[in-house]
Amino acid sequence: MSDEIDTTVPPSGPGCQECLAEGGWWVHLRRCAACGHVGCCDTSPQQHATRHYEDTGHPLIRSFEPGEAWFFDFRSRRTSRGPDLAPPDSRPQDQPVPGPAGSVPADWRDRVHR
Repeated sequence: MSDEIDTTVPPSGPGCQECLAEGGWWVHLRRCAACGHVGCCDTSPQQHATRHYEDTGHPLIRSFEPGEAWFFDFRSRRTSRGPDLAPPDSRPQDQPVPGPAGSVPADWRDRVHR
């Protein structure tokens, strides 16, 4: 598992990199434990964290939400605990959920995956 978690690599940014590039939005954020890529969760419209796993084979993500430190393994579909990763541990506390500010449509609840 040591090649699946790199505790030295920082997150790729404060939000989902693809959503930010596309002008999209997310519900919650997930961080790849191998490379630090920050993507949106499966509730989000674009599900970029899962796409990152499918594209790279990096199987472990960690929540990138304040106060959450759980890991998820795409292979077993289970959550677990894991080591501390390089800071920051979460998105900025002042970033709204869903986010980012100014990009979330008024009918966002009708657009999420359940």
